[in-house]
Amino acid sequence: MKLATPRWWYRRDRDRASMPVTRALLTPLSWIWAAATARRIAGTTPTDPGAPVICVGNLTVGGTGKTPVVRAIAQRLADQGQAVHLLSRGYGGSLKGPVRVDPQVHTAAEVGDEPLMLARDFPVWVARDRAAGAKAAAQAGADVVVMDDGHQNPSLRKALSLVVVDGETRDGEWPFGDGRVFPAGPMREPLAAGLARADAAVVLLPADLAEADGELLRTLQARPVLCAHLGAVTPPPAGPQVGFAGVGKPWKVERALVAAGCELADFAAFPDHAAYDARTLQRLADRAAAFGAGLITTEKDWVRLPPAWRARVTPWPVQAVFDDTAALDALTRALGPTP
Repeated sequence: MKLATPRWWYRRDRDRASMPVTRALLTPLSWIWAAATARRIAGTTPTDPGAPVICVGNLTVGGTGKTPVVRAIAQRLADQGQAVHLLSRGYGGSLKGPVRVDPQVHTAAEVGDEPLMLARDFPVWVARDRAAGAKAAAQAGADVVVMDDGHQNPSLRKALSLVVVDGETRDGEWPFGDGRVFPAGPMREPLAAGLARADAAVVLLPADLAEADGELLRTLQARPVLCAHLGAVTPPPAGPQVGFAGVGKPWKVERALVAAGCELADFAAFPDHAAYDARTLQRLADRAAAFGAGLITTEKDWVRLPPAWRARVTPWPVQAVFDDTAALDALTRALGPTP
């Protein structure tokens, strides 16, 4: 059973009296998690796969917008003439790989939703063993491999390590919560340790937020910071809609739809990578019918829908647009064949 991302993870406790009891009880487990992560990273010798690897990772559990950033970087490199292949663990998929994703053959249940979505635009490999997947991509002709997630995976030599940070700090939310490591908070590892291995941070902002929070930028200044905005590829359809999303932070999808002008009659949140069975989808359809509304969801959720339902639900794709592409180019320009 998948669990929803706890929203309290992203609240900062200004004093011990305000700390949620759950967070306090889980803190000892977070120490164990952090120690195990640090030991694994320190004790692994990275493998050179034969092509430079750009890792687009994050420091937290849950959604930060990595996949749109991966797509934007891959498209930028492809436009410059690079043969770009993408690499993913294939979370939620049954295939261990390495296997190249074929969107005409594979399903999200086999390769994961994000790889299936990206494979419509780029060669995508899924592999539980990330080193083996990168080697397969290099042998298939990749000039550069862009890896979706894996900042805490030490198995690959990375030519460039980027961490994506959710830049939306409204409504009392802070991207790192109170700084506590999973399961007491959203951090995959302590902030300082994660930033120390990053070449740069990418702060991803919603379309209606012009600038990143100054405190957040100061927090990240241990490394260069790039900003990008997440915006809709197309506007939401006209008329009332019932939205739903099974992503890391579904409440942000609801907020983004409203900001984009969607007449949102209702919204249902599901855990990240949730599988939609016929009963759940019928409940959503009945809810939409009650409002005289259509159904709308994220592109990532849409690829997980059974084929018969895709015609009944509107996908709402988004894209990341870098504010300063010259700064991005400066980071990627130094990439060359691995030694």
